[in-house]
Amino acid sequence: MDKIWILALSACLTGCSGIPENSAERNIVPPMFPDITDVTVPVNIAPLNFRISAAEKTVVSFEDGSGKHILKGSDKIKIPGKTWRKMLERSAGKELIVTLWSKEKGSWYKYLPFKIFVKEEPIDRYLVYRRIAPGYESWSDMGIYQRDLESFSESTIIDNRLLPGNCMNCHSFNHNNPDQMMFHLRGNIGATMLVRNGVIEKLNTKTKEIGLNCVYPYWHPSGSFIAFSVNSISQVFHSTREKRIEVMDSKSDIVVFDINSDKLITSKLISTEESLETFPVFSADGKTLYFCTAKKMALPDNYDRIKYSLCSIAFDASSGTFGKTVDTLVSSNTTGKSISFPRTSHDGRYLMFTMAEYGNFSIWHRDADLWLLNMADGQIKPLQSVNSTESDSYHSWSSGSHWFVFASRRSDGLYTRPYFAWIGDNGETTKPFMLPQENPDFYDYCLHSFNVPELVTGKVTADGRKMLRTIGSEAKSVTFEVKE
Repeated sequence: MDKIWILALSACLTGCSGIPENSAERNIVPPMFPDITDVTVPVNIAPLNFRISAAEKTVVSFEDGSGKHILKGSDKIKIPGKTWRKMLERSAGKELIVTLWSKEKGSWYKYLPFKIFVKEEPIDRYLVYRRIAPGYESWSDMGIYQRDLESFSESTIIDNRLLPGNCMNCHSFNHNNPDQMMFHLRGNIGATMLVRNGVIEKLNTKTKEIGLNCVYPYWHPSGSFIAFSVNSISQVFHSTREKRIEVMDSKSDIVVFDINSDKLITSKLISTEESLETFPVFSADGKTLYFCTAKKMALPDNYDRIKYSLCSIAFDASSGTFGKTVDTLVSSNTTGKSISFPRTSHDGRYLMFTMAEYGNFSIWHRDADLWLLNMADGQIKPLQSVNSTESDSYHSWSSGSHWFVFASRRSDGLYTRPYFAWIGDNGETTKPFMLPQENPDFYDYCLHSFNVPELVTGKVTADGRKMLRTIGSEAKSVTFEVKE
C-alpha cells in the first residue's frame, strides 16, 4: 500500500515540510489520471484520488480558506476521507487551489497550479448502474450495483450469479427515489420486476397484442405510470475497428403501464406500423410524453439512413389518455442527425438528449454527443464542455436538476465509465470528472462497462433474497388497451 503523509499548515513556503526546493518549472498541467484539473465537484463527493504518469514521488498542495494541506506519495495520491471532507466544506462555493510536484528520473518538477471548484449543492448520494463486459455474448458476470458517492463503498442490488443464462437491464427509478424501481430480466425467466416500497412484483408485459417485452422505461412523476417502448431488436457486426456493432429496431412502439390497474395503454399516434417510436420520457409535470420517432425502412440495408426526431404528445394522468396530435420538437430533417435517449430535468427547464449520425443505440456510436433543449425557447445546443471524441450517452439528472451523470468511452474507446458535470441556470455546463475510485489504477483492471448510471437520493434497500424468490415465481399477466 502506498504511504502518504499529511501536513495541515496555516501557511507554507517552498522548501518547508518536504516541498521540493529548486524544482524545474513545467508550464503544463500535471499528466494525471483521472484528469481532475479545473473540474467542478459537489461538496459531498468522495476523494478525487489520482496518479501521475512516470512519477517516482509526488507532492501535492491543496490550498483552501484555512491554509495549505500537503500530501506526499509515490505515483499515486490517495486523499484521506476526513481531510478531503474538511477541505470541501471549507471550500464550498469557492475553490481549492492545487499545486503538484513530481520526481522523475531523480529530478523534481513543478507543474502549473490548477483549481477544483466546489459547489455547495450536493449531488444525490447514490449511483446505480449495471456492470457488464463490453462484449455481445457474455452474460455470465453482470449485475446491478449501487455506489455511495460520499465514499468508495459499492454494494450489490442483484447480480446473475444465481440466475445463470439470464440478462438484467433497463433499471429505472421514480424520480431518484430508491424505494421505487424496476428492471427487466431476459432469458428463460424473462419478466419485468417492479419494486415499490418493499413490495416486489414480477410482471409478464408480453401481451398477445404486442408480442414483445417492455424496455427503455421512464416513470411518471406521480408514480402511477411507467412509459415503455416495445422493440424488436437485432444486432449486426462491422468488420472494421472503428465500428463494432449496430443495434437496430425493425419494429418499435410506445406503451404506458398503468401500475394501479395492471394495464398497458397506448394510442394509435404512438404505436404505428409505418414509424418506429422509442425512448419515451415524461415531462417534469407529467402532462407531456416525449419520445423519438423515425420512418420505418428495410433493414439491414438502410441501417445508416434511419434518423430519429424528437416528438411529444399530451398525456392526462387522471384519465390515462393521450392527446390528439403529435408535435415535432427537433426534426432529423433539420439537424440531419438522429436523436435518442431524451431525459427531462426535474425542474422542467431542460431536456437532454444524445445526437449521432444515425440510429438509436448511440452507446456504440463514437460520434454520439450530448445536446440540450431549452424548454422555454425551444433552442438546442451541444454540451461542448462535456462532449468528447468518443460516445457520450446514458445520462440522468440529479434530483436538484443541476448535477447530471452520463456514460462515456473517452478513457479508452472501449469501456463506458460514469462522469459527472454541473449545469447552471443559464444552461452552461462544467468540465466533467470521472467516478472517483479509492485506487487510481481501478479502471485499468476493471473489465466491465458501467451502463445506465442513475442517481438516487438514498440507498436501495430492497431485500435481495425476497427479490430472488419473486423472480422464481410465476409472473402476473397484464392487459392491453388502445386509447382512442
